[in-house]
Amino acid sequence: MEVELKAPNGRKWTQPLGLFINNEFVRSSNEQKIASINPTTEEEICSVFAATADDVDTAVAAARKAFKNPSWKSLSGTERGALMVKLADLVAQHAETLATIECLDNGKPYSVALNENVPEVVNVLKYYAGYADKNFGQVIDVGPAKFAYTLKEPLGVCGQIIPWNYPLDMAAWKLGPALCCGNTVVLKLAEQTPLSMLYVARLIKEAGFPPGVVNIINGHGREAGAALVQHPYVDKVAFTGSTATGKEIMKMASVTMKNITLETGGKSPLIVFEDADLDLAAKWSHIGIMSNQGQICTATSRILVQEKVYDEFVKRFKSKVEEISVVGDPFEETTFQGPQVTKAQYDRVLSYIKSGQEEGATVVLGGEPLPQKGKGFFVAPTVFTNVKPSMKIFREEIFGPCVAIVGFRTEEEAIELANDTTYGLGSALFTKDLVRAHRVAREIEAGMVWINSSNDSDFRVPFGGVKQSGIGRELGEAGLAPYCNTKAVHVNMAA
Repeated sequence: MEVELKAPNGRKWTQPLGLFINNEFVRSSNEQKIASINPTTEEEICSVFAATADDVDTAVAAARKAFKNPSWKSLSGTERGALMVKLADLVAQHAETLATIECLDNGKPYSVALNENVPEVVNVLKYYAGYADKNFGQVIDVGPAKFAYTLKEPLGVCGQIIPWNYPLDMAAWKLGPALCCGNTVVLKLAEQTPLSMLYVARLIKEAGFPPGVVNIINGHGREAGAALVQHPYVDKVAFTGSTATGKEIMKMASVTMKNITLETGGKSPLIVFEDADLDLAAKWSHIGIMSNQGQICTATSRILVQEKVYDEFVKRFKSKVEEISVVGDPFEETTFQGPQVTKAQYDRVLSYIKSGQEEGATVVLGGEPLPQKGKGFFVAPTVFTNVKPSMKIFREEIFGPCVAIVGFRTEEEAIELANDTTYGLGSALFTKDLVRAHRVAREIEAGMVWINSSNDSDFRVPFGGVKQSGIGRELGEAGLAPYCNTKAVHVNMAA
C-alpha cells in the first residue's frame, strides 16, 4: 500500500498508493492500477490503485455516514476551523516533501512548487478556517407578527474533481470552503498526477479529521469520475478541467439536479494599448502565458497590441521570453519551464504549433520540441505573429507555452477581438489611462480582469468565468456560497 521513493534532489519519503477511504488506505476492488509517469524522464515513478464504480460507492457511503455522525456534524464552526488550521500547519511542515512530489509527478519547477503552490494550500486552508465560525444566517424584520431568520447549512456529500496542472492548489480551493461549511468530501484526483494529494491524505488523518470526512480516490475520469458525478448520494459536484468534460458533467449531474460548480477552459486576451508601459506589459505578458509551462486555464494566450507599438512590443516580449524562460530539469534552480505534464499534452501542444505554421502564422521564437538529454516532454516557448483571428491558435485553448500576437487599431476593435471567443475566464489590459482601464474592464466579457498585470490571482478574491468558462465562483467569501444552503425559518409569534 506504499512505496519508498527518492527524488533527484535527494529527498526520500514513503508514498501512499491506495484509495484513502474512512481515514485508511485501501486497494481498489479489482486491484487495478494507474502508472504515474515522470514527464522529465518519461519513466514510471510508481503505480497507484485506481477506483472502480464500486470503490466510489464505498467512498460516498463513508462520506454520507461521516456527514451524519456527531463527531463531525456536532462540531462547532470554531472546532472545524481548528482542524483546518492544524492541517494547514502540517502541510507547511511537510512543504519540501510535497514540493518534491509535485515536481517529480507534474514536472513543474521545484522552486515554484515550494514557494508558490504549497504556500497557496496553507493560505487557502487558513483563510477558510477563519470563516468556519463566521458564515452566519440573519434575522429578517417582517413585522411583529412573525420572527423570520435564516440558517447557513452544509449541502452534504461533495464530489470534487481536480485537474493535473495544479494538484495541490486545486484540492485546497475545493476542500477549504467545503470543510468550512461542514460538508464531507470525496475528492477525485487527476489520474496523471495523483501522488501529492495522496501524501496530504496522511496529514488529514494526522490533523484529526474524523473518518469519512475527507476521502481521496484515484481513478480514470470515465470510470471513477463518472460514477462520482452520477452517484445518487452525492449532493454537490465541483469540477476544474476542460470545457468539453465540464459539459459532460453538467449532463450527468442534471439527472439528480445536483448543485454544480464548474471552472473550465479559457482563451484569455491581454490588451496592450499604445500608451502602456511596454516593459511592464512584456514582463506580465510573459508571466501570463509562460508560467506553469503554459498549463493555466486563465493563461493570457492571445496578446492584442495596438498597431503603433506592435513591433516594439514584440521585440521586448521576445527578449523577455528569451531571458527568463529557461527550459530544463525542474529540480534545477535556474529552470523556469519544465516539461508538459504528459506525452498526450506534449503532442497536443506540438499539433497546435504545426497548425499555426500551416495556417500561415509566423514563428518568431520556438516552435519545436526541446528534449533534455534526449528525454522528456519539453516544448520550446513559442511566439506567433502574423496571426489572424480565424486561426486555430487564436481560437482554441492550447494549454501550453504558446502565444498568438495580433494587432489592432482602435479601442473598439480591441474589445471586439477580446470578446470574440466562446470562453470568458480571465483577461488583462495595459494602459496608463485609468479611465480607459476601468471602461474597457467593464466591456470585456470575462469573470476576471487584470489591469497592468496578468494572472496574479489571490485566494481572498473570487475566481471564475462566464460563457463556456464555467459556472460559479471559487476563492474569497464568494467561494462559500456554492457549499451551503440558506434555510429560511418562519415563527408565528401570534401562535
